Amino acid sequence: MVHRSNWLLGSIITALLPLSHAFYLPGAAPRNYEQGEQVNLFVNTLTPMLSGTDDAKLKSMINYDYYNPKFHFCQPEEGPKSQPESLGSILFGDRIFNSPYDIKMLEDNGTCKTLCVVPDVPAEDAKFINDRIREDYALNWLVDGLPAAEMKVDAKSGDLFFDMGFNLGDDDDELYDTPALYNHYDIVLRYHEPSRGNYRVVGVLVWPSSRGGSQENVASPVCEGDVGPLILSETQTSTIRYTYRVTWNESDTPWATRWDNYLHIFDPRIHWFSLVNSLVIVIFLCVMVSMILLRTVSRDISRYNAIDLSEDVQEDWGWKLVHGEVFRTPRYPMILSVMVGNGAQLCAMIAVTLVFALLGFLSPSNRGSLATVMMVCWTFFGGIGGYYSNRIYASLGGTDRRKNAFLTATVMPTLIFVIIFLLNLFLLLAGSSGAVPFGTMLLIVTLWFGISAPLSAVGSYIGSRQGGVSHPVRVNQIPRQIPPAPKYLRPWASTLLSGILPFGAAFVELYFVMSSLFASRAYYAFGFLALTAGVVSLTTATVTILFTYFILCAEEYRWHWRAFLTGGGSAFWLLAYGLFYWASRLSLDSFSSVALYLGYLFLLVLMDFLVTGTIGFLASYWAIRRLYSAIRVD
Repeated sequence: MVHRSNWLLGSIITALLPLSHAFYLPGAAPRNYEQGEQVNLFVNTLTPMLSGTDDAKLKSMINYDYYNPKFHFCQPEEGPKSQPESLGSILFGDRIFNSPYDIKMLEDNGTCKTLCVVPDVPAEDAKFINDRIREDYALNWLVDGLPAAEMKVDAKSGDLFFDMGFNLGDDDDELYDTPALYNHYDIVLRYHEPSRGNYRVVGVLVWPSSRGGSQENVASPVCEGDVGPLILSETQTSTIRYTYRVTWNESDTPWATRWDNYLHIFDPRIHWFSLVNSLVIVIFLCVMVSMILLRTVSRDISRYNAIDLSEDVQEDWGWKLVHGEVFRTPRYPMILSVMVGNGAQLCAMIAVTLVFALLGFLSPSNRGSLATVMMVCWTFFGGIGGYYSNRIYASLGGTDRRKNAFLTATVMPTLIFVIIFLLNLFLLLAGSSGAVPFGTMLLIVTLWFGISAPLSAVGSYIGSRQGGVSHPVRVNQIPRQIPPAPKYLRPWASTLLSGILPFGAAFVELYFVMSSLFASRAYYAFGFLALTAGVVSLTTATVTILFTYFILCAEEYRWHWRAFLTGGGSAFWLLAYGLFYWASRLSLDSFSSVALYLGYLFLLVLMDFLVTGTIGFLASYWAIRRLYSAIRVD
């Protein structure tokens, strides 16, 4: 869904840098600790995750607050305190709190400690916990901005990497009839000593385990030996004793590259194969379009210009027959111009966001920074949307420019806000911590309607002052009759056919993006993503120009909506792929999870349709103006 062409060259240059290494935020200050200094461990929401097996499926879309009373986790003596978070972090479902874990730099090495004993866990809460274990929920901790992870081995490359989050419990049907709760955590903290007496945290690993036996003995925690798993009874009350052990290991990893182990790119060869395949497609399309424009069109122009205009009989054929109709006002010019304006605003937002990401300014330690930058860019690029919408509307023959400016500034934000509000209701009904707070919703409304809308009005005013784009030929007073078009040039057929190539160019990268959005998998391969975005943009533009030329040769002059639909054809394939991803990688049992997935998928498809449709329309508009300005018309 990320498509833009004007920054392809910069994306290629950036992608030539070593993509296997994380590029950390320039200027970020590391935190130095002294021996014995307190190291805070923060807890985040519990999220569903994919297990390590290839046939694993995501079983839920609901996040839960760590201190949800049904989990019965240990709480700090002074009570949980919420930590400050960014706008993007809140929107992505982060709810960060302090914890009772007592961790000091280079201390408690190998010491097993009891965190707390939770007595009288009700049977219904035990069932709730067991259900979350069956759904492969994971705990998410943070230490010095680093997420707690489990060390795993990439089966294809053999590389060691840190898989963020760790399971709530074990649901091995071959060993246990009922899931086992992990109540003991071996916490391994890696540190680096840049200078004598100063220490920095460069890795956080957790190995959880289930420790059964007597749970009431606080003084003598059992962290070794075979005591069996902890099975929570779903028919009577249970007791849970939480224990932990802290181990410090020195590491050669410097602070600047500590994210390299977390931001692991699974099998980079797949990415490169996808990019090479996409580049071949783009080169083939560019050559095809160039041949059409330079050979076929040039020959047609020469033949048309060679005709003696003084003769009574003029032999027009092909696309010149519709020269008096091609710039006729299409149906619903208001809607088309509003969609193009919002698509241009999205294109600018995506381009700037990816540039920031490629330059390393979106640090992974600043949780939600990507979403925050996208929101801010969307807000301040409202002027771009208003400008493009108003100029296109004037070029299409529209006269009610005030209405155009109003709809451009309000329709898209209102539609997205309504969808997010409905999805938020499902989250509230499911008891999820991912529900957006009222204050955050109010802030979003303020950003959109308090900043973006006025900027859109300013852009519309500038666009109205410049007026519409001049057309090289006049429009006839009487519309020309349109002959039947071939089947492959009918609207829906051409839309689906044109969308195959752009979707195919982004197919491989789309899988990783979907896994990051819905399966809590880390994604930071912005070099690959930027290259893919540039390839998809060029593919969309060239395919749309090609189909527009074909329909003009078939004497179909109503190209405006056709160009937008042809450019946005990949969105329909994205919808089909989203449904396939649901069937192959998700196993959602609750209605709330299904509604959330389909709602988020609809937003992705809508934005992809607007972005690619805008690229296709503007590319076709440019090509048609160049084409008809090169011929002589009486």
